[in-house]
Amino acid sequence: MRFEITRLDDVDGTAVDSTVVDAASVNRIVQQAAAIGQRILIRPADGPAS
Repeated sequence: MRFEITRLDDVDGTAVDSTVVDAASVNRIVQQAAAIGQRILIRPADGPAS
């Protein structure tokens, strides 16, 4: 399964950038975001993994 991960602006929550990753990469990205206090949105994606 693939997921779209969108990084959100710290001030107003608007989307800054997004990427599509495989399920195995989600945990690593979540841990990195948590370590620096970055806000992210994760949702299932239909596109190819990058």
